[in-house]
Amino acid sequence: MDGQRLQVFWNQEVKSLLAVYRHFETLLPNPNTAGAEHRGEDGRYVETLVRSYLQKYLPKDLEVLTGFILRPAVKLGDNDRSRKGDEDRHTTQLDIIIYDTGTYPVFQRMGDNVIVPPEGVVAILSVKKTLRDAEIAEECSALMEASRACRCDESLPEKRRRGPFLGLVSTGSNLADTQTPKEQKIFEKLEALYGAETVFDDMIGFVGDLSRWHVFKRRPATTLPGNNNAASYMYVKVGDDELHQGFQFILSGILSVYYDQTRGGVRRPGYTAFAPKPAKSLGKIPYSALR
Repeated sequence: MDGQRLQVFWNQEVKSLLAVYRHFETLLPNPNTAGAEHRGEDGRYVETLVRSYLQKYLPKDLEVLTGFILRPAVKLGDNDRSRKGDEDRHTTQLDIIIYDTGTYPVFQRMGDNVIVPPEGVVAILSVKKTLRDAEIAEECSALMEASRACRCDESLPEKRRRGPFLGLVSTGSNLADTQTPKEQKIFEKLEALYGAETVFDDMIGFVGDLSRWHVFKRRPATTLPGNNNAASYMYVKVGDDELHQGFQFILSGILSVYYDQTRGGVRRPGYTAFAPKPAKSLGKIPYSALR
């Protein structure tokens, strides 16, 4: 298996992304601490930067937006009244919504700020300039609720459309290794948040610092025996020549949803190439159904 060209290409792109942010810090430095002087603008700049890099490499029908998902309790399709008895509800504000505007409409748009129905949502990402320990459970919980709002049918679980890819992405992190390694502490937070009644698609797929490490969820081979409805979480630490791993995982997650058979069935292209990299198993968390 080759793919070396793609690995080098994506590594250069991630280095470029991180370098662009460092230019921002260089031009607007904080005189007392690391980072840029204007904290709010600092975070918004990173969010805009990640959005712009994702937009470069996604199909034109996918837009990288920000805003809210509104799930109205109305009739669907030809005469689907599965939301009868529900109430209209919306998510909290979301940093990144990757949305299929080539197929689905938008309720409201002001630039890249939107309110969209759930059917066209392909991925939802939270973005942090510096990921801190106290933020992980809160962000993962908000992403889980957003994913639940995107449940677009109430048919048998095995026939439901695949839910959006979920990620918590940062360009840096401040997570200290103590007697318990940071990756294990992240897993314990996820283990406390999810449970056997949780749907697999509502469990976060990626938590990571693009410059150093990431935790990811393996999608099970559902046709194989012994799966036991448990989501495996893995940890990878990356070096300077392996920065492509995290960004590629995010791209692959987005495209795997977009091209999933339950969402239309268009053949997915060969677009990413992961180098062999040992991943540390953090454990498994039970779930009730895939979708």
